[in-house]
Amino acid sequence: MKEVKTIGILTSGGDAPGMNACIRALTRGAIHEGWRVFGIYRGFEGLINNEMTEFTTESVSNTIQRGGTILKTARSQEFMTYEGRQKAYNNLRERGVDALFVIGGNGSLAGAEQFAHDFDFPCIGLPGTIDNDLYGTDSTIGYDTALNTIVEAVDKIHDTATSHDRIFFIEVMGRDAGFLAQNSAIAAGAEAAIIPEDQTDMDQLSTFIGRGIRKSKNSSIVIVSESPKTGGAMHYAERIRTEYPQYDVRVTILGYLQRGGTPTAFDRILASRLGVAAIEALKEGQRNVMIGIKNDEMTYVPIAKAIKKDKPVEKELIDVLGILSI
Repeated sequence: MKEVKTIGILTSGGDAPGMNACIRALTRGAIHEGWRVFGIYRGFEGLINNEMTEFTTESVSNTIQRGGTILKTARSQEFMTYEGRQKAYNNLRERGVDALFVIGGNGSLAGAEQFAHDFDFPCIGLPGTIDNDLYGTDSTIGYDTALNTIVEAVDKIHDTATSHDRIFFIEVMGRDAGFLAQNSAIAAGAEAAIIPEDQTDMDQLSTFIGRGIRKSKNSSIVIVSESPKTGGAMHYAERIRTEYPQYDVRVTILGYLQRGGTPTAFDRILASRLGVAAIEALKEGQRNVMIGIKNDEMTYVPIAKAIKKDKPVEKELIDVLGILSI
């Protein structure tokens, strides 16, 4: 790979708390190496539309504590076509950009992998998603903050559930990954978590009713992953109304509340470490890898592996919740 002189940074897909800390780390890490930095606005769509601004150290001042992303983000249908990616590549060449850093989740890194393949262009991925579903990293940027946001909300709902002897189904994000649901259920003292990874032959709702509702426990909290595999919170609430009409049931869908807010210290530190490690990776000649963290050590994971291999929820977590919910 030729000597790096200029890099581009973009955020793509859903925003995640800590993205700004990562942008800051990448920017200042690159400037420390004497490289130029272009911030690319609105993800791959902005790359196609040539929405780039040269960043300085001051460009990322006072951003580490901010949620969302200062670079904005957008979905791009055009980037899914070769013609769209060609426009993006031409814009990078015009600016003299030698490598691209992409902060995002599964879809964003898939776009980076395809782009790297089409034009033999160096891309480095950074795991920015509240879902925590990327293989090869113990945690993703934004996951810890979202988890804490969910737990805070569930703590408040507990008060109402107890006061009214109700069952609350609380739907959280995660798509096809149950990390947010499973761990928030443990942390908030919920009775059950219904997650896509636990889709066995056993009916999860029947198991919960048989285990979690007793004469001494008329109020319950159930955390449900939004995944189509589970059917979501509304599906289970309707089943309760139909199959167990003796129970008073309510649904709360936390929605985009989970994406916002000030990133936790953990997410700020993680994002900062990943950003600096990404600059080091490029210096070493790495390309088309995602920077992850395993057992508190930085790792390089081929992007193809990070997005295509499943990251399972540990069975131990499922067992822990089952023991504690009796």
